[in-house]
Amino acid sequence: MSAGAVFQEALRILNRQHLPAISRQDLVAALEAGRPGTLGFTYEAGAEAGLPRQTLLTRAAAIYFNFCAGNLADDLSDGDCTYLPEPFRTGPCTQLILQTLFFQTLVEADLPSQTLSLATRELIAAVGPQHIEVRTKHWSAPVFREVAEGIAGRQWSAYLQILWCDTALANRAAAVGLNIGQAGHVAKDISSRDPRYTTLPQPDKREIVAWAITAAQVLREEHLGCLDALLRWIDPLLEGAL
Repeated sequence: MSAGAVFQEALRILNRQHLPAISRQDLVAALEAGRPGTLGFTYEAGAEAGLPRQTLLTRAAAIYFNFCAGNLADDLSDGDCTYLPEPFRTGPCTQLILQTLFFQTLVEADLPSQTLSLATRELIAAVGPQHIEVRTKHWSAPVFREVAEGIAGRQWSAYLQILWCDTALANRAAAVGLNIGQAGHVAKDISSRDPRYTTLPQPDKREIVAWAITAAQVLREEHLGCLDALLRWIDPLLEGAL
């Protein structure tokens, strides 16, 4: 229900926009394709931080818009966008609207300008390594780490800085987000057998798994309930890869 509440808030925000019906159809398809994405975790993390319900839903919906924009960009790069008609023609405008919805929702959430500045700088730094990823033919541990720290670690760092702004957890947001991204990225690549991980030489695989286990241990030491379910998924994957 928590993930569904954030998704419904995103739909309500979308439905308030002045858009053609066909545009709305493509946007809903992109939002559906991103599920579950950030939905459930941001709700639980926002609740643990003590956010009022509407504040939580607004911030979490904004984060989901950006997550789906990134998911769409990644699917277009990989040729995996099967949910839009003529994706190389309809995908870019859908992505642009999603990113604009992210900024509009953040503005309406009335976040401090310093938080917006820091979070958007982090997101710019997060996307940069995507240019490395799409050009990489032969993966190594250093390249894997550079890409993972950006596209996953910095992305989640930005999201938690937005979500936990002006809460008791605000000063932990950047570090927790970075470790969520790093540990989760490795676990997901192991689970999906992504070539970024499967094509690594065996010593590099061990290095990357050890790096992710360290990040997971740091998360465990935060003693946050919202991290428990995430760690229950991450831990067996990392341990099984040793």
